[in-house]
Amino acid sequence: MCGITPGMRGLLSVTLLLLLVLTLSAEANKKAKAHKGGRHDKSRPASECSSAETQYGKCVPEHGDCGDGLREATCKDRTDKIHCRIPCNWKKDISDCKYKFGPWGSCDAATNTKSRSGTLKRALFNAECQNTVKVSKPCSPKVKKARGEKKSN
Repeated sequence: MCGITPGMRGLLSVTLLLLLVLTLSAEANKKAKAHKGGRHDKSRPASECSSAETQYGKCVPEHGDCGDGLREATCKDRTDKIHCRIPCNWKKDISDCKYKFGPWGSCDAATNTKSRSGTLKRALFNAECQNTVKVSKPCSPKVKKARGEKKSN
């Protein structure tokens, strides 16, 4: 005698069936997630459109003026919405252009701002970008302490 009763055999088969169903649904869910989020769909023919042929619109945030949003990507007669993101601490008019910036200049006492300039590294989504830009920000009211200095109380 093996020690497995007919009731245990039924419970074992139900458990195995449930395990099989869970495994199959997990695989289906994994495949469905792979096609979300505006990522390249591998089931479409690669010859449809190249990135040079595609026209991209501005990134439009879902809430407010920064954060996650959508942009239109148009090629031939097809328009898709793809996910994008505008950083909340960045200048909106140059968000699709990537620049290499130099160090911050000294504080201008008249305007209480400091500025720096950047040169274009690359343009994303076929954006029209300026070769050089100048950005500014308010001067910090705090005086930074050198390393090793202790706070005086």
